[in-house]
Amino acid sequence: MDILGDNYEIAAADHDPSDQTGLFADVDVEVDWHHSLALAVRSSDVLLSAVGLPLDTHSTGDRGKCQFPVFVSRSYIRRMTPGDANDPLLRQVLASDSELTSSEGFTADAVGDGSSRLTPGLLKKYEGRALLIATGTCAIHCRYCFRREYPYGREPRQMSEWEPALQEIETDRSIHEIILSGGDPLMLTDARLTELCKRLDSIHHVCRLRFHSRLPIVLPNRVTDRLIELFSQLRSKVIVVVHANHPREIERDCPPALQRLVRAGFPVLNQAVLLKGVNDDVDVLTDLCERLINLGVMPYYLHQLDRVNGTSHFEVPIEMGRQLVAGLRGRLPGYAVPQYVQEIAGAPSKMPL
Repeated sequence: MDILGDNYEIAAADHDPSDQTGLFADVDVEVDWHHSLALAVRSSDVLLSAVGLPLDTHSTGDRGKCQFPVFVSRSYIRRMTPGDANDPLLRQVLASDSELTSSEGFTADAVGDGSSRLTPGLLKKYEGRALLIATGTCAIHCRYCFRREYPYGREPRQMSEWEPALQEIETDRSIHEIILSGGDPLMLTDARLTELCKRLDSIHHVCRLRFHSRLPIVLPNRVTDRLIELFSQLRSKVIVVVHANHPREIERDCPPALQRLVRAGFPVLNQAVLLKGVNDDVDVLTDLCERLINLGVMPYYLHQLDRVNGTSHFEVPIEMGRQLVAGLRGRLPGYAVPQYVQEIAGAPSKMPL
């Protein structure tokens, strides 16, 4: 996987990625988000050392065979509890031997992305909406990622390569909303993001641009004045969907970034994934929803795990998920309770559970 593809112009500052020492000083904001990416941790051993755990934690020695590389920001690491092998944030990003287990019903493309691909970079699953794979890169590699085996190498990298997708959108006047996903669309530099967004914004029947991004959670300094300005200048309504699974993700430098988006007037929604050992607890989910709503972020979806290869150790039974959501309804106002859903390949929408 191309973690920092050259077409994204991500600056490496003066940092040697092979030198992972001295990265965990108690500083919430690096020079800028490009610099933060350059300082990201790229190995399980460095990650474990950073949180004071033995290098064999959750491994029998086979972890090195995992094909999906470790990649995690310092900001996210600083929210982990040192010495806790079961830290729910650590569990989301630490490679595990469990990923090497083959499980019945788990596949490379659990949500039918391949069959929904209209042109390079453009997927259409639902009426009125289409999705752009804006980039194959992320600021964090979540171990449960439903696109961990997606063939990003087939998708556009230069603006000229987007023309078939853009022409398809122009031709189909039923498309009113474009979802920018990936990867993570906010990994694009401001220049490239501006170019793509303005091109989409010029298509009259496109009324909304929806950005699905984990960066406001895991790399909060990506929410810059320039990004807010870009969103504010677009004719299309901008909606931001973030992704937090645990209340401790909404700490330190994360809440101010979310508040900047909310106070700038953009609807901000949160999608979570129900994960065993992370948030399969009504107290945890209640705390997550309350932290979000107190910042003006609406809990949107709680996803049943997409059954992608290497993720079966995260799966929570659907009946337990229903019980958890019932518990949330008993504790929270209705607007703070996410809809429990599952994505099923070929279905006309997310399916309520």
